[in-house]
Amino acid sequence: MARRKKTSTTATLAQGASLVVAGIVLWQTGDFIQGLVAFFGVFIGLALALLLWRMLTPSKRRSLSEIDAMTGREFEEFLGEMFKRHGYKTKVTSASGDYGADLILHKDGQKIVVQAKRYKNNVGIRAVQEIIPAVAYYKADVAWVVTNSYLTKQAQNLADSNDVVIIDREQLIKWL
Repeated sequence: MARRKKTSTTATLAQGASLVVAGIVLWQTGDFIQGLVAFFGVFIGLALALLLWRMLTPSKRRSLSEIDAMTGREFEEFLGEMFKRHGYKTKVTSASGDYGADLILHKDGQKIVVQAKRYKNNVGIRAVQEIIPAVAYYKADVAWVVTNSYLTKQAQNLADSNDVVIIDREQLIKWL
């Protein structure tokens, strides 16, 4: 079924291109009104093709309610895809034995270790404690804690004193 829809989008684009050519020919032959009508027909056809393409192309974006319902592992994999869309080379680490890093990111010569926490409540100090030694283990340049929630004051203080970047719910919305 998806293939048929893709073909209809291609067909619509081809029809739009045909109308452009017809409009140019009519315009060149001196029938200005027919050329103008053909031009607007092309414009509407291309707009409809674009709308159809947008409707049929699956979106990689997720809503916060979908993110809030994910398991921890799904959240890690989601973040990996999200960071890829932002130009990072990403690696989701194994579920256990990850030495505190759930993801490893590379961009612009910088290596970043990420602790991902998909929580209903505020993230405590342990998330920051887990990511700090991962910087040395993975020889990273910086550490991030990424959450769909917020950090407790103690976790924020520890992150600040160890130069751990916090991406909380507000920043996650911006990344989305």
